[in-house]
Amino acid sequence: MAFSSAAPKFTVRRRPAVLVVPVAPTPRELKRLSIFDEQDSLRVQISNIHFYRRNNSMGGKDPVRVIREALAKALVLYYPFAGRLREHDGCKLAVDCTGEGVLFVEADADVCLEYFGDPLLPPFPCIEELIFDVPGSSAILNAPLLLFQVTRLACGGFILAVRANHTMADAQGVMQFLGAVAELARGAQALSVLPVWKRELLEGRNQQQPVMLHDKLTEAKASSIMLPLDNAALRLRSFFFGPREIAAIRAQLTPHLQKRATKFDSIAGWIWKFRTVALAPEPNEVMMLVVAVNARGRTTATAGIPIGYYGNAFALPVAMSTARELCTKSLSYAIELVKKAKNQVDMEYMRSTADLIVLRRGQCTRITTGMYSLSDATRARFEHLDFGWGKSVYGGPAEAVGGRDEQAARLSADVTLLYQPHVFPVKRSAL
Repeated sequence: MAFSSAAPKFTVRRRPAVLVVPVAPTPRELKRLSIFDEQDSLRVQISNIHFYRRNNSMGGKDPVRVIREALAKALVLYYPFAGRLREHDGCKLAVDCTGEGVLFVEADADVCLEYFGDPLLPPFPCIEELIFDVPGSSAILNAPLLLFQVTRLACGGFILAVRANHTMADAQGVMQFLGAVAELARGAQALSVLPVWKRELLEGRNQQQPVMLHDKLTEAKASSIMLPLDNAALRLRSFFFGPREIAAIRAQLTPHLQKRATKFDSIAGWIWKFRTVALAPEPNEVMMLVVAVNARGRTTATAGIPIGYYGNAFALPVAMSTARELCTKSLSYAIELVKKAKNQVDMEYMRSTADLIVLRRGQCTRITTGMYSLSDATRARFEHLDFGWGKSVYGGPAEAVGGRDEQAARLSADVTLLYQPHVFPVKRSAL
């Protein structure tokens, strides 16, 4: 059964944080970040957590030592992570490749893996003990860009928690780096994917008007329905979507969508529609679904994002509908809007978005309750991270970014977990 909040807290004994530096000399240089990396909304920390069972075949090897040594090796090729972020020319960002290293915390907990529940799902108890906020480490500028904590469990298993400066990498990029650490931990002599910087690929072109339209977010008006998303009433909840739930959703779709809609399309459209029904907004209120779409693999005839690129490479296309249409039309209507929004994303869309970011630098987008965001973290393959102890029992987001994002993480080939901030508003009139 899942973790109960009534369970007693456990004790974690931590050694002082240390800096892990690359095992070999690395270039000292200043590397510019892309316009996507520099966005104010990404000047935050993101955290992943991975739970591992005891593995007798490892012969008593210490996961702390194995991961720390592999981390030092991986930082040779991923040396920008060992540097410090600086601001220049106003609000532009660059990483100063100083080789100072990343933070590493060694810890022991007096509980077994079973303490955290079956199935394992966020929010996790005492998360602040599993990824300790080392004083002075959470700043975006002039601070370590990564923080690792490996916590041994009383049963012989362990927990790896990683916090990353979001300006340096998105979920896919962080997992690419962790995958490199895992390969080296298993004894690899070379990495299967080499890191690529090339942040200039996603620079703005100084155009007065972006080629593509990206004005939907600026059209957001004050909501008629709910509390602000930073309200104290928000609670984190996890929801499972297994084969039965996905089949039930797809049974409501038109025949062609039953074949074409992905699991994510189905879940996103279903939640967007019925979230709106539950909120009962004014019929003409515009409801927005903001979907994070990974631009990797979405090429044009001339260019694409190369394999190994680990910077922020995602777009935020928006699906829009009036509340009346979203609530009264079929589920297929909502899912078609989701697919249409996602299918816009290619390299030209990314470059046009970069143009828009340049034009609107410093402007804030109003976040309203008519705006719902959903991130698909399943492509990052959190659960496949193997340092020699096998795949993780759970691997994925440790917490929602800023308490605002809904994130879908894969628990297995057939089961998806939706992890979301959740508030039950007062229902208003029916549509």
